[in-house]
Parts: sequence; C-alpha cells; structure tokens
Amino acid sequence: MNLDRRLLQFLGRVRWPLTASITGGLLAGLLTVTQAWYVSRIISGVFLQGQTLHDELNPLLLFTLASILQALLRWMSHVSGHTTAAKIQFDLRQELLSKLNQLGPVYTRDERSGELSNTILTGVDALEAYFSQYIPQLFFSSLIPITIVLFVFPNDLLSGFVMILTAPIIPIFMILIGHVAQSMTRKQWKTLSRMSAHFLDVLQGLTTLKLLNRSREEEHNIDRISDAFRESTMNVLKVAFLSALVLEMAATISTAVIAVEIGLRLLYAKMSFQPALFILILAPEFYQPMRQLGARFHAGMEGVTAAQRIFSILETPRIARPETISAPAAVPGKITFDHVSFTYAHSSLPAVHDLNFTLIPRSKTALVGASGSGKTTISQLLMKFLIPDEGAIFIDNRDLNTFDDDPWRKFIAWVPQQPYLFHQSIADNILLARPNATRQEMILASQQAGLDTFVQTLPEGYGTTIGEQGSLLSGGQAQRIALARAFLKDAPLLILDEPTAHLDPHLEAALHETIRNLSKDRTTLWIAHRLSTIRDADRILVLSKGQIIEQGTHSDLISKKGAYARLFQLAGGHLG
Repeated sequence: MNLDRRLLQFLGRVRWPLTASITGGLLAGLLTVTQAWYVSRIISGVFLQGQTLHDELNPLLLFTLASILQALLRWMSHVSGHTTAAKIQFDLRQELLSKLNQLGPVYTRDERSGELSNTILTGVDALEAYFSQYIPQLFFSSLIPITIVLFVFPNDLLSGFVMILTAPIIPIFMILIGHVAQSMTRKQWKTLSRMSAHFLDVLQGLTTLKLLNRSREEEHNIDRISDAFRESTMNVLKVAFLSALVLEMAATISTAVIAVEIGLRLLYAKMSFQPALFILILAPEFYQPMRQLGARFHAGMEGVTAAQRIFSILETPRIARPETISAPAAVPGKITFDHVSFTYAHSSLPAVHDLNFTLIPRSKTALVGASGSGKTTISQLLMKFLIPDEGAIFIDNRDLNTFDDDPWRKFIAWVPQQPYLFHQSIADNILLARPNATRQEMILASQQAGLDTFVQTLPEGYGTTIGEQGSLLSGGQAQRIALARAFLKDAPLLILDEPTAHLDPHLEAALHETIRNLSKDRTTLWIAHRLSTIRDADRILVLSKGQIIEQGTHSDLISKKGAYARLFQLAGGHLG
C-alpha cells in the first residue's frame, strides 16, 4: 500500500496538522451523511407527502448549513495536509544537507552533483502529494466508508452487506495494478536522475565540449536520454489511466448493484422511498474515498520511490569515530602524522601508507608528487573529512580524532585550486569565511588579497553579483576572492591546494606575493603542482604511491639528485 516505515516516522513531527487534516476530512464525510439524509427527507416530503416550502424550511436551512460546514472542513483538511507535507519536506531537506555536510567531499566526489540535486529538489518535492494527499486519503478510504455503513445498516441490512462485500474489489485491483506500476515508476525515477546528472555535467563542461567540437554529439545524447525519459513517463501514465478506468468501473458496477437491488424492492413495495433514496445518495459516496485513494495511489508510489534514494543518503554510515571532546581552546601547535595509513572503500591499494612527519608551528611544508600520490588525501585527513585506518594524527600530543569536526575546522583556512563561488555579491562570497565579520574587516581582507582595487572599479562595488561559480570573473579575480576568504578567517592553519595551478605565469607571479603574506606566521601545508612556487618552503615532502620517498629543502633535494630533482628537471618546475 505504498507505506514506507521510514517515511511514516516523520509523521510524529507533524501530529497537529496531520490530525487536523484527517479530522477535517472525516467530519466532512460525516456531513455528507447528514446532507443525504436531509435531501432524501425533503424530496420524500415534497413529492410524496405534499409538503410546502414552509414545512421544509428548517430541513433546507440545516442542509445549507451542513454544506457550508462541509466546504470549510474540506478546505481545512486541504490546508492542513499541505502544511504537513511542507514541514516534512523542510525537515528532510535540512537532514539531507546536514548529512551531506557530515559525509564531506569524499562522499560527494563519488556522486554526480546533478543526481544529488535532483534528489534534494525533485525527490523531496515528490513527497508533497504523498503526505498531503495519499496518507490522509488512507484514513478517509477506511473510516468514511465504515461511517456510512453504520448509517446504512439500520435502514437496510441488504444494502449494507452489498457494500461490505463489494468494497474490497477496489483495493484488490489497486494492489494488482500497483505491482506493475511500481517497477515502471522506479525505472522512470532512475531515468530522471540519470538525465539530471548528465545534463548538469554537460552544462558544466560546455566550454570544453565546444573547444573539442563535441557539443553536437552531446546534443544527440541528451535527445536520446530525453526520449528514454519521455517513454518511461508515458508508460507510467498509461498504467495510471488504466488503473483509473478499472477503479471507476469497479465503483460504478458496485453502485449499480446497489441501485438495482433497491429499485427492485421499491418496485415490489418491499422498501419505503426515503431510506431507499438515502442509501442511493450515499452509495457513490461510499466508494468515492476508495476511488480517490486509487487516483492518489500513483502519487504515493512516486513518493515511496523517491524516498528510497533519499534514505540511501540519510542512512549512509559516517566514518566510525570515538566519543569526541571539544576542539583545542588555544591555537593548535605541532601537528604529527604518526604511522598514518588510509585506503578508500573503492580501492584495494592504500592512498597513503605509514606516513610519519610533523608540521612545525608557523612553518611552510610542501607536498610534491604525481597525481594519485596521496597529496589531497593528506589534506582531507587533516581536515577530518577522512579518518586514518591505521595510526593517528596528533595535535600537541592529543589525537585529532577526539576533536569535534566543526570546531576543529574553524582553525583551518583552505584555498583550493578552483574555489566555489556562489551567484551572490562579492561581499557575500567573502563573508562565507566569517559571516559575523564587519564590513571593515571584510574590506581589509580584500585589500590584503589584492582584490579591493579591482572591486573599486565596479559600479556596485562589493555588491556586484559575480554569477554562478564566478562566471563573470577572471581566474585571477576568483582566486583573490578565495584568498580574501582566507585572510578574513585568519585561521592559524592554512592549506593551499595550489591556488595558482590554472593561471598563466603572469597572474601566478601577481598572486605569489599575496600568498606569501597570507602564509606568514601560519602553519602552512602547500600541495604543489608547480615546483617553482615552493622554493622557499621550510620543508618539501616528496610522495610516491602514498609514501614519503624524500624530504628536505629545495636546495637539499636538488643536490641529492633524487626523485625531486628528476621531477624538477622533467616538469620544468611544473607538475600535473
């Protein structure tokens, strides 16, 4: 019946609006019985007993009052149902975003951002009809028919038994058709997720596709995927319309059976007119809640299908951690990697193995090595996005794994190769580093990053919107915003993932002095791709296959004529 235990647990958070929705619908159903009674009484009185308007004035007024109350109760039920769904949708989105934040970039790196966005947006939206319509209708489809039968039995036992015997026909057909529709709905959802993921990937790589003259090919791929989604959607709609037809026929035939058996008894004077008319009016209303449940069955199915992906994210286990304590109250000092090893879940080879080194306070340490040598893994271990499989990272002789994640990360400023910039103003993007900073502090950080001069040339200054991912900025300007964030955060530990890797030599030279000022008096870990940028590092660690194979200063390593010297010679001061 499209019931998911995990989704039903959310109903405990919305008891009052859910109760109001169900109560309103049930009371409206009860007033339907009242309306049927007064209609049958008025018609019987006027046509068979010769009653006048004056005689039937009170029943007419009561019928009108019941109709108005019924409309108000249905409106209340509708509004309360949407309130229920909106609250649960808000909570689910908050939990999804919080969970993704807890899982960190290691998890999202292996997922497709378009698919995750589709789950958070479209997937959660699919639950709106599930909670606002399908769940309340489950109560209505059982309680309202029972209420009607309780009023029918005192008037006519035979009609009551016919209703009880024919009522299960609709749910049986609904379940039989539901098994077919469920697999189709699941296929449709997977197709939509793949299409969303692929489309976003294409949009993000559109410039590259144009440069490689592959945009036409991707256009055909999108057409093919869109056709597959159209076909799967049409298949679901075919089943939905077929089920609606079957359920309508079942309800119509059942109503007709009641009408025939009542009509025959009326014909042979085995039943009086008023109770007969009363039951005939109620007969369609008896099957109406189950017909509506069938119409909303597919909305419920879509919600359950979307929930499977939602809960696959929410139930993804976090890395096992010991009981944590607060982050260090003072500025962290010496950072020691003690026999640290880590292997990714999808790999059989360790990303880093038996690492032993120390980051001295206020020193600059550079990591050098080919792609896949473990440089990024070390930075993610230090930021607690990963936890060592073996060994430990010590902060002033205390295990990093015993520190709370968020307080610890407040001590870290991270400047990546390609900083993420939002479709907001320059000021908003800088203030992400420290939202409670004053405007003067934000401008000072911008000046330190060498950004303020450029901002002053803009008509709207720091209020200028920069586009999604800084599309209206050059690469150097985007990096200066990232550096301004680091200056504003003023963290004692700085991680630089080669912020000048994708810039031309002129821009690199312009930013190098800014970066030098940023790393002054900070413990700095620099992931180097261009060896020319780390000549002045206090120590250089050369990595290969997750292990340190050389370490020392630039001049020491060059004089050894080992791996570092060969890399420097082959790359001409640049590594990929």
